[in-house]
Amino acid sequence: MERETKLWVGIDLGSRNHQVCVLNERKEVVLERICEHTGSAVLEVINQLVALANGLAANVHVALETRQSAVVEMLLERGIAVYTINPKQLDRFRDRHSMAGAKDDRRDAFVLADSLCTDQPLFRCVTLGATELVELKALGRMRDELQVEANVLSNRIEAELMRCFPEFRALGPIQTEPWLLDLLQVAPNPTQARQVRLSDIRSILKSHRIRKHSPELVHGLLQAPTVSVAPGVAESSARHILLLIPRLRLVREQGRDCRQDMKRLLAKLSEPEPNSQRQRDAAIVQSLPGAGTIVSATLLAEATQALAERDYAQLRSLSGIAPVTKRSGKSTFVSMRRACCSQLRVGVFHWARCSIQRDERSKQHYARLRARGHSHGRALRGVADRLLALLVTLLRRGELFDEAKRTPLVA
Repeated sequence: MERETKLWVGIDLGSRNHQVCVLNERKEVVLERICEHTGSAVLEVINQLVALANGLAANVHVALETRQSAVVEMLLERGIAVYTINPKQLDRFRDRHSMAGAKDDRRDAFVLADSLCTDQPLFRCVTLGATELVELKALGRMRDELQVEANVLSNRIEAELMRCFPEFRALGPIQTEPWLLDLLQVAPNPTQARQVRLSDIRSILKSHRIRKHSPELVHGLLQAPTVSVAPGVAESSARHILLLIPRLRLVREQGRDCRQDMKRLLAKLSEPEPNSQRQRDAAIVQSLPGAGTIVSATLLAEATQALAERDYAQLRSLSGIAPVTKRSGKSTFVSMRRACCSQLRVGVFHWARCSIQRDERSKQHYARLRARGHSHGRALRGVADRLLALLVTLLRRGELFDEAKRTPLVA
């Protein structure tokens, strides 16, 4: 009886409505309906699915294209198995049913349910992670958005300086020199820059602990002749810069707050479990060379399931480290993997970049790959591959990284 009540459900998510298709084990459509994106409507569909399975929520299997939806959380809370698949893979499954390329919401929901029934191993099972990991993932993505916004605002200030005050850019880039904002606040255009006193410049440099530029050098640069512009251009540019500076400061402050919150969550996730000698995953990740706050948070949040399963192959694929090989006849072509988690790819790239600066073994491996003719990116992916293998080994053992336990380097 339990076998007969197993259901395969496809849900094509929309902004206002969701298309639902339910198949039994004989691939017969037992339910098709549209569900509004409201809590009551989704709850009604979930109750209907459980009722069709004779009250056994574990016998309901749902397929979707993305896990970034409140529908996923509501299904998981009820004990229903949820699976996701890449939209590109779903597009290939759709060709089974229509070679003409026809596409609509009803067909997509049916294809999701039918494909889950026949090819379940190709889908990824979704699980609810710890509350801290969910929050850590949100913080990481918010920080990435703030970083992009800060770069946009910095570039806009640079553009205004290039327009009417290019000499100012000789002091350094706005993106990496926060003290320049204080100087710009009092000297946004050449006219106001010539009125800045040497004592004010000395105070700004002292408050930011800047030693690479002397007050006299900065003062002389501000007094130097600059490009000639039409009347009113310098004033309008200065007004624009003064509007952008508070926005840039706010975005940077929010980014620092996100980083502090990430540190707090990582510390909480690294606390040892009571009555257990095994180290927590967060503590193991942070113990590796080159894995700082951002890298550790990215690994734990974006690869939660792969780390929990200690799945090295999945980690390589998710982070874009595993290459893509295409063989046909006598030809073989190997390329970089593009289908991966972009946040995880960036995190692992920076992990490898930092490790070759702090870990002698990684540095030597990078040098060997470069000597073979590999590009900088390819060499870093090779370093990252070894780091991921080391991470999975430590996770399986439940041990922190210890340089003393590694095999001595050969001179």
